[in-house]
Amino acid sequence: MRTVIFDLDGTLADTSADLIDAANACFRALGHGDLLDPAADALTAFHGGRAMLRLGFARLGQGGGQGGGQEGGQGGEAAVDREYLRLLAFYEEGIARQTTLYPGAVAAVTALNAAGFATGICTNKPERLAAILLDRLGVRQHFASLVGADTLPVRKPDPAPYRASVTRAGGVLSRSMLVGDTETDRRTAAAAGVPVALVTFGPEGRGVARLAPEALLDRFDDLPALAESVLGKP
Repeated sequence: MRTVIFDLDGTLADTSADLIDAANACFRALGHGDLLDPAADALTAFHGGRAMLRLGFARLGQGGGQGGGQEGGQGGEAAVDREYLRLLAFYEEGIARQTTLYPGAVAAVTALNAAGFATGICTNKPERLAAILLDRLGVRQHFASLVGADTLPVRKPDPAPYRASVTRAGGVLSRSMLVGDTETDRRTAAAAGVPVALVTFGPEGRGVARLAPEALLDRFDDLPALAESVLGKP
C-alpha cells in the first residue's frame, strides 16, 4: 500500500507557541522570566524541548551543550536535563491552548485516504504527548500509525521509527514518502531511502530548499497530487 508519513510539529500543526510557553514556564520557575520569543524562536521550538532549554540557558550565559555556567549548582547539559521533565509537564498542561493545524491539513489527509493511501505520523515528540495533542485537535482517527520519540529505543533521524510508522500503517517502505519540515526529516528520509517533501509554510519558509528534498510543499491542497506523482498509481 502507498503510504504517506507525516512529521507532527511544524508540519501538520503549528505547535510553536505552546512549546515556547512551556519552556518559558521553566525559566520563570527558576526566577529568570521569559527568555524565548514565540515568533523569533519558533524554529528552535520545532527542534524540541531540549533545544529550547539550551537556547534559554545560553542567553543566560550558562551554555547548553558543552559545559557552561552554573545554574542551581549544575550548568550546561545538566541544567537542560534537569528542566526537561518539568518542561514536559508544563507542556502537557497547555498542550493545545494556541496550537492549530495548518490550513488544508485535514482535507489533504482525508483525500489521501480516499485515494487509497495509508497515512501515519513519525514525530520526535514523546508518543503519549503526541497522542494527547492529536486527540485534542480531533484528528487521531485519520492516522493509522503513531511513532514518537520514545516508542523505540532510537528516534529520528535514525530510520527505524520511520520504518515502524510505515509498517504499523500497513504500508510498504518502497512505496512510502515522508512529509516534514526540518533537516531532521530530510536526514530521516535519506537514511530510510525514501523521498521527502518539506513544507515551506513553517518558520524557515522556502529556506528548506537548501536541504534539497525531492519536493517542496507550499500548501496542503497540493499534497494528494504530489503523492500520486512521487509514489505512482496503485
